[in-house]
Amino acid sequence: MGETGRRLAAALDELDENALTRERRILEAAQGPHVRIDGATLANFASNDYLSLAADPRLRAAAHRAVDEYGVGSGASPLVCGHSRLHEEAETGFARFVGLPRALLFPSGYAANLGIVASLAGRDSEVFSDALNHACLIDGARLSRAQVTPYRHADLDDLEAKLAASRARERVVATDAVFSMDGDLAPLPGMLQLCERYDAWLVVDDAHGIGVMGERGRGSLEHFGLASPRIVLMATLGKALGGYGAFAAGEPEAIEWLMQRARTYIYSTALPPMAAAVAIEAMRIVDAEPERLAALRARIAELRAALRGLGVETRSSSAVHPIVLGANGDALFASTRLRERGFLVPAIRPPTVPQGTARLRISLAAGHASRDIEGLAAALAGCLGR
Repeated sequence: MGETGRRLAAALDELDENALTRERRILEAAQGPHVRIDGATLANFASNDYLSLAADPRLRAAAHRAVDEYGVGSGASPLVCGHSRLHEEAETGFARFVGLPRALLFPSGYAANLGIVASLAGRDSEVFSDALNHACLIDGARLSRAQVTPYRHADLDDLEAKLAASRARERVVATDAVFSMDGDLAPLPGMLQLCERYDAWLVVDDAHGIGVMGERGRGSLEHFGLASPRIVLMATLGKALGGYGAFAAGEPEAIEWLMQRARTYIYSTALPPMAAAVAIEAMRIVDAEPERLAALRARIAELRAALRGLGVETRSSSAVHPIVLGANGDALFASTRLRERGFLVPAIRPPTVPQGTARLRISLAAGHASRDIEGLAAALAGCLGR
């Protein structure tokens, strides 16, 4: 094996000792509010398929039609010859969906955030990053070679103090809109005011807000009623919208700059046309069926009430609700007990969350029924001793 291999084996053993080893689950059927794993049917509280669109027959039909017309692969990067009519329609449709002038389709949410932050910031810039931001925003800031300044989670006073002290030529404030492990919302209105005051871009990752937040499910900007040429929005297609890929949206000049300079856009093969077709159909369904969002919000209200009944504090009004247990082993034990009772609830551990804050992460979907929430609450009471 050699010394290098032995070091790697020892590091893997250390992960095991600290209850940090992760395993993949093998689904035996389509994604949905209930899934089959190892021959067992489980109520699925692990997925980000918030509007239960991932297996919707209309999205599958849209994908089939696109494959019949355009084939499977796009064949090239978008700026060579991989950008199809469906890609163009999806970008136009998403810009209209979120009320921004222009949008650009990226291979994934991770690629989008890397490209956005690393294109807007450079060596003479400073990136201000929420302490609990998703890894892709953090990595985008690092790749930009800018000075990276974290600020305390959702703390406007700390952010303002650091913006006021900045002497950078370009300033970029980057934040999740809905934080994926806590479900809470960034104070976007106050952040935008600070960006106006200190001449900064506001990069908003709305991966967990699009389709969920706002009166019509248009996301966190709609939720807060925000619009500004300083905002560059990123939203994924792989969560509430049921497909794959991501959009960046904003002012025409900002999106043109990303198209010309975002390396993760320029040097990636374009998404398969069927992914664009699925995005178009998903946005149409969200427009046509507000009852999906209403069902999700009813389940959110039911879970919040159930958690309060168990003495669990929740700050989340989104589809994500954590139960922080602290120790890695405790979170793994609780997750295993829940699975034995028919509920798939993942244990989230470092480095995804800070040390000492391992948790169960409950995510809700429009396709869950009230009885699913009631059953989960009963199972949680049993495994948590509440």
